[in-house]
Amino acid sequence: MASSAEKQTSTRLNAPAPSELERGLSTSNSEELILGKDGTVLIPQPSSSPDDPLNWSWTKKHIVLCALIPGCLLSDWALTWGSVVFQLQAPEWHMSVQAVSQSMSPGIFMQGPGGIFAVPLCQRYGRLPVLFWSQLLSLIVTIGATFADSYASFTAMRTLQGFFGAAPQVIGLSIIHDMFFFHERARKVNIWAASFLIGPYLGPFFSSLLILKLNWRQDFGVLAGFYGLSLLMVVLLGDETLYERNASEKPKDRSMLRHISLLLGIEGARVKGRPGLWTVTKHQYSLLARPYLFAPTALFVMPLTMWTIGLVSTISQFVLPPVQAGGYGFSYVSLAMIHFAPMIGTIAAELWGHWFNDFIATRYMKSHGGTHSPENRLNGVYIPVIIGVGGLVLFGETLQHHLSWVGLAFGWGMTCFATLGGMTAISAYVLDCFPHHAALASAWINFWRVVGGFTVLYFQLDWVHLNGPAVTFGCQAAIIAGATIIGVIPTQFWGKLWRAKWPAPVPEN
Repeated sequence: MASSAEKQTSTRLNAPAPSELERGLSTSNSEELILGKDGTVLIPQPSSSPDDPLNWSWTKKHIVLCALIPGCLLSDWALTWGSVVFQLQAPEWHMSVQAVSQSMSPGIFMQGPGGIFAVPLCQRYGRLPVLFWSQLLSLIVTIGATFADSYASFTAMRTLQGFFGAAPQVIGLSIIHDMFFFHERARKVNIWAASFLIGPYLGPFFSSLLILKLNWRQDFGVLAGFYGLSLLMVVLLGDETLYERNASEKPKDRSMLRHISLLLGIEGARVKGRPGLWTVTKHQYSLLARPYLFAPTALFVMPLTMWTIGLVSTISQFVLPPVQAGGYGFSYVSLAMIHFAPMIGTIAAELWGHWFNDFIATRYMKSHGGTHSPENRLNGVYIPVIIGVGGLVLFGETLQHHLSWVGLAFGWGMTCFATLGGMTAISAYVLDCFPHHAALASAWINFWRVVGGFTVLYFQLDWVHLNGPAVTFGCQAAIIAGATIIGVIPTQFWGKLWRAKWPAPVPEN
């Protein structure tokens, strides 16, 4: 494949000051600067080595990205896959449907610690081995869940599934940072975020159709097959994107033996100069003390995603019961079909974000002399939040007054639009603030996301039964609006000051 460097123009301009993004892309200094084919300043500047992931061809970069995407899809896909089989498991284990549904909670919660655990490993041993072992171990525990002979053993396997399966959601930002230039990243972040946010709906969609012909164990066997496919794609298409820029530029061996060594982590263990696990862990926890990470993630991302996870985890208990019992009398086919609503909402947000995030960044830079402010990314939050607030209110009112299921579908889709739209803006902001600590910061985004998802399962249905759907989902909408006020707006006003006062740690790689 022709390298991406070969596709760049050989034109070089005088380089800007080191902080190109915030000081403007001035061309008055003495160093030379590489431009892209369209005249865009390449940030960061690539090395001259063809092994530098920044210099890989467009095809190579997207093949490696394709190896990541199935794992991202399956992170939540696998956990919500089981949300439609509670009615089948309850008689086998002599439990109520609501009690069986709590088997999802530990797995959702363990995605948080799983993501945090993966970060030091990917900084020390590389992105590829963490992705490989994540998919292999997830495959093993999914097979274990398939053959579980009790609720306890099934829940244990699902808990491990959440822990091992979280890594792709965390290392995705690092892989994007390793391969793509600044002006390309927002769109790639949008694709990455869409993959793990649409997964929770694809899982129940397929599972609902399969259980028409299969029992729940065979249904989980199919899920194991998806993990096998993901593992195969990592083995065949994956490559290591962590590049040692300070090391001597020697051509890399392309043999099969080296590829196996990369997959297993042996090659990464041999590399000298990478940070130790303890160093990365210290940096990881120090990031959380920075308000420009804590505010938009803990105070905004957690409540934003909490209600989305709550909906996908409980939708079957709203629509499957017969009309006489307060439900909608859906069949499993109908249950599968209504999952098109959140998928359409997520795809619409992907298309919206693909254009809008670039638009607000480009417009700002044009009006500010070529400078870029990470806080400008947060403008991408407000329109999705307005749509999401309306979606939750619509869902609650429809359920309260037992209106047409179309209201449920539209409300659910609008809520999912808000989730991806908001997550993309926050992720792009975090990547701008912590370009050399993308995995560390991403782990906290994932952590707060799953903490909300874990807790909501314990009170969502009880809250609905106590106060009614209209009040419950109306309060959830108000919480999202409040989270925007206390988590996003202060970051926009004081983020630059916070970043100057508490800068990111020294880069590790």
